[in-house]
Amino acid sequence: MSYTGPHSEPFGPTDPYGSPQPRRSPLRRTLTVALAALVPGALLGWLVYEALGGSGNGGTGAAGVGAGAPTGAVGSPSDGAPDDKAGTLSATASASSSPGQDTATPLKGRVVVIDPGHNVTNSEHTAEINRKVDIGTNLKECDTTGTSTNSGYSEAKFTLDVAHRLRTLLQEQGATVKLTQDGDRPFGPCVDERARIGNAAHADAVVSIHADGSAEGNRGFHVILPGLVHEGAADTRSIVAPSKELGKLIADDFAHSTGSSPSNYIGDGTGLDTRKDLGGLNLSTVPKVFIECGNMRDTKDAALLTSGAWRQKAAQGISEGIAGFLRQ
Repeated sequence: MSYTGPHSEPFGPTDPYGSPQPRRSPLRRTLTVALAALVPGALLGWLVYEALGGSGNGGTGAAGVGAGAPTGAVGSPSDGAPDDKAGTLSATASASSSPGQDTATPLKGRVVVIDPGHNVTNSEHTAEINRKVDIGTNLKECDTTGTSTNSGYSEAKFTLDVAHRLRTLLQEQGATVKLTQDGDRPFGPCVDERARIGNAAHADAVVSIHADGSAEGNRGFHVILPGLVHEGAADTRSIVAPSKELGKLIADDFAHSTGSSPSNYIGDGTGLDTRKDLGGLNLSTVPKVFIECGNMRDTKDAALLTSGAWRQKAAQGISEGIAGFLRQ
């Protein structure tokens, strides 16, 4: 830039080649200053005119500003006004993405073992299932044949059917599900082996499915919880509390899903019963419960137990109880 100071040459600044240039006349300088003052004023006037809708586009003042302003001038980040459309898209994107949450498979990474009580062909292997095994507190039969309805629908068929339905429901939520038997062995397994299967799987929860064989008029379901046992091979001290929580949740959800009432002959109306004589519980090192879904020998309960639609509700109730326990 050039600068004219008190000691400058009389002809003012030089050209690019060093030749002195004559000074401008005072009149020319006056005209230049006047024009410099008039042009911004005229431009400002035109902008005000446009802002007031003078362009003839029929818009209001606000609309005129939006229409006549350069792209990005209104609502741009530089003036602090948010872009409504961009804001809506950002909010939508934020709402649709939830990092760290997997609502489709909430039980992913969890292991559940389902223990379908008895075995359809146990009755063909009486010598094997009558063999005694150690359950910690004493010796007990390897397994039993289970009960049946008066019309011959067996407990073993019932438990396996509910187990299959339950497995599907839990797998849909992402759980890894294992069965202690799937009608794929001639008998059993024995009660001690059933416990070991859950332990070896490091299961987060184990549920043994059964149906009772009590007298006519005895109705309803109940969940069997492990008692406190520390004797021989049995030590339930670490599983009593979590098993009780699992059992309560299953009882509540089973009642809600099936519409069935807690047992009227076991558990004093709570739907819960604690026992120390079951090897499947005594030998478990992971949270485990039994559920007696109803009384097969009662006509009204049998009508429910033999219904596929009701068995689906039973599986749904058990699955909800397990899921609630695992989500804690």
